[in-house]
Amino acid sequence: MKAILYTAPGCPFCVIVKNFLVSNKVSVKEIDVSKNAKLREQMVKKSGQENVPVTEIDGMVIVGYDLKKLKEALKVK
Repeated sequence: MKAILYTAPGCPFCVIVKNFLVSNKVSVKEIDVSKNAKLREQMVKKSGQENVPVTEIDGMVIVGYDLKKLKEALKVK
């Protein structure tokens, strides 16, 4: 399984989400939106949010650290 994780430096929840994904053997493509305005716009368009983290797993967009939704997307308990 693969995920896109939109992050920014200094975001503790970004680290938590990334660690959760990695611990569940998910391949993570991390995108630092603080360095690229076009990618930030892409994230906002997908999520409706300007805040990170935003995670996309198989087309499902999860805003923030929402453990329930992350587990649901990964089909883990």
